Amino acid sequence: MAQTIDPRSGFCKSNSVFYSKRKPIPLPPNQSLDVTTFIASRAHHGRTAFIDAATGSKLSFAELWRAVESVASCLAEMGVRKGHVILLLSPNSIFFPVVCLAVMSLGAIITTTNPLNTPREISKQISDSKASLAFTTLELVPKLAAASSLPIILIDGTSSQSTSNVKIVNNLSEMMKKEPSGSRVKDRVNQDDTATLLYSSGTTGASKGVVSSHRNLIAMVQTVLSRFNLEDGEQTFICTVPMFHIYGLVAFATGLLASGSTIVVLSKFEMHEMLSSIQKYRATYLPLVPPILVALINGANQVKAKYDLSSLNWVLSGGAPLSKEVIEGFVEQYPTVTILQGYGLTESTGVGASTDSLEESRRYGTAGMLSTSMEAKIVDPESGKALPVNRTGELWLGGPTIMKGYFSNVEATASTLDSQGWLRTGDLCYIDDDGFIFVVDRLKELIKYKGYQVPPAELEALLLTHPEISDAAVIPFPDREVGQYPMAYVVRKSGSNLTDSAIMDFVARQVAPYKRIRRVAFITSIPKNASGKILRKDLIQLATSKL
Repeated sequence: MAQTIDPRSGFCKSNSVFYSKRKPIPLPPNQSLDVTTFIASRAHHGRTAFIDAATGSKLSFAELWRAVESVASCLAEMGVRKGHVILLLSPNSIFFPVVCLAVMSLGAIITTTNPLNTPREISKQISDSKASLAFTTLELVPKLAAASSLPIILIDGTSSQSTSNVKIVNNLSEMMKKEPSGSRVKDRVNQDDTATLLYSSGTTGASKGVVSSHRNLIAMVQTVLSRFNLEDGEQTFICTVPMFHIYGLVAFATGLLASGSTIVVLSKFEMHEMLSSIQKYRATYLPLVPPILVALINGANQVKAKYDLSSLNWVLSGGAPLSKEVIEGFVEQYPTVTILQGYGLTESTGVGASTDSLEESRRYGTAGMLSTSMEAKIVDPESGKALPVNRTGELWLGGPTIMKGYFSNVEATASTLDSQGWLRTGDLCYIDDDGFIFVVDRLKELIKYKGYQVPPAELEALLLTHPEISDAAVIPFPDREVGQYPMAYVVRKSGSNLTDSAIMDFVARQVAPYKRIRRVAFITSIPKNASGKILRKDLIQLATSKL
């Protein structure tokens, strides 16, 4: 088999599969293993696990693992068992990881949600995921008021603080103080058991629960450690990415701990706090999204005059490939910092492709080379035939990080995972002679707003509930600052004088801020194909032809 793989592109002619050119990762052979135990058992010399950027308070590794053990003990006493789903609704904090690690160590399942989501969106996720308990902050308790029977544990504050019509049963600080019980019965957790249930918009329609196993998370942790060469010693990472996202949850809230690295946690993204934290804690790694990278280039003179960023060695960019101008602009302004990129989906546990050196990042516009232990196919969407190098088709991914499927959704799973477990990414790509992946377009129709995913179908369904709207279509509108924002084409009912601002307000009241419609155009009819599917391409062309 090995002799037929082209060492340059990784392509194997006999089965039309592209293989990763990176060193394969070792995966633990022991089947009875949960991701928390896997992370906790890695040897390292690190002392401080987490630092809260705003207050400076710290959690050492010893304190962290003691807290995880105590919280797991309390949860077990409260009746939490393997397979139970626990909701975590919280901004980034040094306690977010404690909750995740404790829940997963019991074989229970963590489901996270964006604190910006509305009570309506959150209660939908609670009922879909069948969550039996929630962790949240005092400030976010009102968002759970709709699910009044759900027991709540406060991450901050005390259980005695009055909060109307919700059921507060405990608080994290008390749980963390408790002596772990040595006698509790532990359910046996296997690598194939479910660890996380994160909601992703998938290719179409409403968001779906992505079921990831302990094996998926362990493989992701191994990928991160080998990619950042963390076997060679501890580093300090600034955590700007949301921990409720797959990448934040698996890398920053949990995985990087295995290397003894220190994570400096920002509760929300703020440019000054990020830059002063790099200076104060001598951070070596900074993850960010392209708009922040552009801001660092444009404001380079002020940034360098005000902050000492000399400790910074690496910047990790994700969300969209970087152009030549951005990469070279950054290299010119910050010559000692290496810029790396990553490509992944919730469905692939955040793993897919990456550039691991400046030389690789200089393949301008690439999403990177296949991550370690990953395989890919490029499939012609029309014929279903797997294609060779330099041919464009849908990217399919295979490997140890690919999800088990969508939660309680056989149909969506079957349309995304094929019978052999290949994940259809919905991205049109080609792989060049050297094994670099280039994303040409999205088969998917998701709108990417500042790295958030906005499914147009969800907004269209909402617009159709308006009494004066007879039809609607939502498309991505390109924008330099945010990437894309939702634009609506609306057909008014006859006799209606509905205005664009009234439509934007109607939507804004019911969705998270990043999903708001920011542009409206009126049209006599929505173009559709024979099977009634909206021809978004035509509308995108119509909208952008006026630019």
